[in-house]
Amino acid sequence: MQPTNAGRRNFLKTAGALSTASLLTNLAGCATAKRPTNVVLIMCDDLGWEGLSSYGSTVYNTPRLDELARTGARFNHCYSQPLCTPTRVQIMTGQYNFRNYIGFGVLKPGERTFGHVMQNAGYATLCVGKWQLWGANNARGFGGKGVWPQEAGFDEYCLWQIEERGERYANPLMYVNKPNPETIEDGYGPDVAANYLCDFMERKKDQPFFAYYPMILTHNPFVPTPDSPEWNGPDRSKRDNRFFKDEIEYTDKIVGRIVDKLEVLGLRENTLVMFVGDNGTNKVITSPTNIGPIKGDKGQPNDAGTRVPFVVNMPGTVKPGQVLDDLVDLTDFLPTIREATGAAPLDNMIQDGQSFLPQLRGEAGSPREAIFCYYNPDWGNFDQIRFARNQRWKLYDDGRLYDIPADVLEKNPIMSGGGPEAEAARKKLQPVLDRLQ
Repeated sequence: MQPTNAGRRNFLKTAGALSTASLLTNLAGCATAKRPTNVVLIMCDDLGWEGLSSYGSTVYNTPRLDELARTGARFNHCYSQPLCTPTRVQIMTGQYNFRNYIGFGVLKPGERTFGHVMQNAGYATLCVGKWQLWGANNARGFGGKGVWPQEAGFDEYCLWQIEERGERYANPLMYVNKPNPETIEDGYGPDVAANYLCDFMERKKDQPFFAYYPMILTHNPFVPTPDSPEWNGPDRSKRDNRFFKDEIEYTDKIVGRIVDKLEVLGLRENTLVMFVGDNGTNKVITSPTNIGPIKGDKGQPNDAGTRVPFVVNMPGTVKPGQVLDDLVDLTDFLPTIREATGAAPLDNMIQDGQSFLPQLRGEAGSPREAIFCYYNPDWGNFDQIRFARNQRWKLYDDGRLYDIPADVLEKNPIMSGGGPEAEAARKKLQPVLDRLQ
């Protein structure tokens, strides 16, 4: 199904035709650079913070991401929504879910995204990987009530799961700039998406571009990758949790391929590369780390469901070797991208996040004192929750307070009167809950 005529009119009205003045304004913001800043934003599917060796994994080998962390910045306290679609809506719009989330698998028509912002700033825009925003037919009546990629601000796309699902890994069903999907025989979905991204960067190397890559990996089913011995035999479709390791390591390989392409094109020093997870790891996976085993808890609001890896790299701009304890949530990405590129905000566009670009440069910046979460996914057996938190304390709107380092599984709530430190934390976090509702 293509976007409706009304949808097309709304899209054109939202994004607008690029004016000469808009382009000059954006380029003026980057006058000190040789070229405008490009952005490649990679969001891994179902990968918690424990999935990278730079975060303490003792079993997953992620040398390319570790190198990006070593020569760039790594955040210890980045938090997503607990589930995929709530996160996708949040990162794309820069808003907390209580404002614009209507149901699982759906981006509400008319929402303005970082795709629109970057189009308006004169950037070529691309989305590759996994969409899941048009509306699944089995998602409680939301089938077809979302949007297609071009309605969300993307000039080009190469995506799995717009209207039909099909296979995502071997012989994937992909939508490539047209309403009818095609099965890529003998292809591997993550490679198809990454190859398109690399081709896009080559074609657009002489103009500014914004590439958003919500990855297909590392979501279940856990099956062989092209680097697995089973790939070339009869067990190509075999499902086994042990292939989760292969999927993480193939994710790392793809990130390296993208970075290498930027090097070949001479674009590394003017391209902001960001890698983040969309939620915690699948519940069936337990990962050995240097602080003990971590069991994934995707879908739940605790650290195992919301704490994700976040690595940023841009030689000459991002100060190397930083390990930051600043709070970040996924509403912060849009304002950071805007500041890095000089892109102007769209009229009357609500933004809940704040830029962390100064910290990337090694400056003090204005780090958050707290982050907020509204979670009501309308999927599965998940209850609505609201909480505010900082690095240590977490306060739910029903009054439960947790000292997370001492109670990471949130088994022992501290109610009113829990001592001076707890009461000070409650006093600081309660206004966040009061303000965002």
